[in-house]
Amino acid sequence: MEEVLDLYEEFYDPARPLVCFDESPRQLVAEVREPIPAQPGMPARHDVEYQRNGVRDLMMICEPKRGFREVLILPRRTKIDFAKSMKHVVGLYPDAEVTRVVLDNLNTHTAGALYEAFPPEEARALARKLEFHYTPKHGSWLNIAEIELAVLSNSTLSHRIPDEATLRREIEASVRERNAKAVPVNWRFTTQDARRKLTRLYPAVST
Repeated sequence: MEEVLDLYEEFYDPARPLVCFDESPRQLVAEVREPIPAQPGMPARHDVEYQRNGVRDLMMICEPKRGFREVLILPRRTKIDFAKSMKHVVGLYPDAEVTRVVLDNLNTHTAGALYEAFPPEEARALARKLEFHYTPKHGSWLNIAEIELAVLSNSTLSHRIPDEATLRREIEASVRERNAKAVPVNWRFTTQDARRKLTRLYPAVST
């Protein structure tokens, strides 16, 4: 936990950018009957029945100190998909010495996934450019990418979305608008706060 919090306290360093990464599934749901639009004194109404059109996985990449985010939309959330996402992250920062990535402990989130997706030489080159920092178990709230996914869900994905094209269009519009503002995340929970407020998580020191 403290490792992640210390990263958030550092000053912005373009040579060692800090990126947060998280995943979230999104079910595609189409209407089976035309919704009734809202009228004065009457909210919009949707039939309880719907049509399932599969699931897409949203890969949130955000750089909190720069106020930048991007969402990859993939059909699955396998090790191969994670590896492809990390290759994309490296490509976003071609001049960086290393890209630090904050992520959770999902079993697909390993450097070994790179070797399952790419030839050894390419996998090793990517691994050299990545530095993984894991949130603790039950501590995914420390990952700013999870907050970004919540913002995206509440602002853009709170209604039925029937297909990938619509999903992609709405997400890209939302991301474009938020990136235009480029407001950095002001993370205020520090290591000192953790030691004061979360004492139950620290081992007792014998004297």
